[in-house]
Amino acid sequence: MGGDHGPAPAVEGAIQAAQEFDVGVILVGDETQLRDQLARTHCTDPRITVHHAPQVVGMHESPAQIARKKRDSSIWIATELVQAGTAQAVVSSGNTGASVVSAIFLLDRIKGVERPAIATTLPTLTGTAVMLDVGANVDCTASQLLQFGIMGHEYAKDLYDKPAPRVGLLSIGEEDSKGNEVTKEALKLLKGSAINFMGNVEGRDVYSGAADVIVCDGFIGNVALKISEGLAETIKKLLMKEIAGSFLGRLSYPFIAAPLLALKRKTDYAEFGGAPLLGVNGVSVIAHGRSSAKAIKNAIRQAKLMVDGRVIDNIRRDIEESIAGNRPAAQGGSA
Repeated sequence: MGGDHGPAPAVEGAIQAAQEFDVGVILVGDETQLRDQLARTHCTDPRITVHHAPQVVGMHESPAQIARKKRDSSIWIATELVQAGTAQAVVSSGNTGASVVSAIFLLDRIKGVERPAIATTLPTLTGTAVMLDVGANVDCTASQLLQFGIMGHEYAKDLYDKPAPRVGLLSIGEEDSKGNEVTKEALKLLKGSAINFMGNVEGRDVYSGAADVIVCDGFIGNVALKISEGLAETIKKLLMKEIAGSFLGRLSYPFIAAPLLALKRKTDYAEFGGAPLLGVNGVSVIAHGRSSAKAIKNAIRQAKLMVDGRVIDNIRRDIEESIAGNRPAAQGGSA
């Protein structure tokens, strides 16, 4: 209910997901509005059901209020359905903070995870890369960045079929001496971990495909993501302006339309669906507030892939192994 365009894209995307991926979807929100929307689409698919939730968390509301004042909101109740086992994943294009708070309160963090992280998929010259965190944590410690690396490593391995994804730490230079004290300490921890860590990567390397997983704190990650979104939109508008502004541009458009469409698909967030919140005991996928039906459909596909791939179980195993590996040896025992 909380997306920028109301429930219409969510309902349409759910219908598309049910038909294409043979998945059941519970639409959580104002029952009257949801049933009216289903009636408009003439949907009678039994895989689509409705669960009433009378409240909505607005985009500008404080996420901290949800646990105290909005437990009847669509995002809280949807997450409760996952907690109860009625659903296996929650997908929302509403208030990001509310999704994070609901997941932490109701699903709880994986044992050993200090803070969950939002992981987004980015297009690169060689395919895709995963960046985390992109907004859940403004300030992070070195140990939290290590955990982001472990979780991102497992996510990329399971969802994108990369047996040994290359993990890079976003910094201001490739040299080990570059960065602030937190990134320098995180570099040491990541080097000592069992993941395929390649060292520091710079901002210019994010889209080159040099790394499969890019680790950073939520402040840096969110700024980088929003700049990228703005740049992609600006380039698209400038390109269309140049094409429309000249005779040769208009003449050549039929010949370059197909490559331009392919480029648009590769850079369109709707193709990737949403960003999972990694580190909680359940699948929670956060979609863009401006999500279209296509984006919602792909976010549901992403959630299904995470469930089918047992990504949460695999992250839990990796975190437990990491903690065990860092535990000091017992003192005073026999050799």
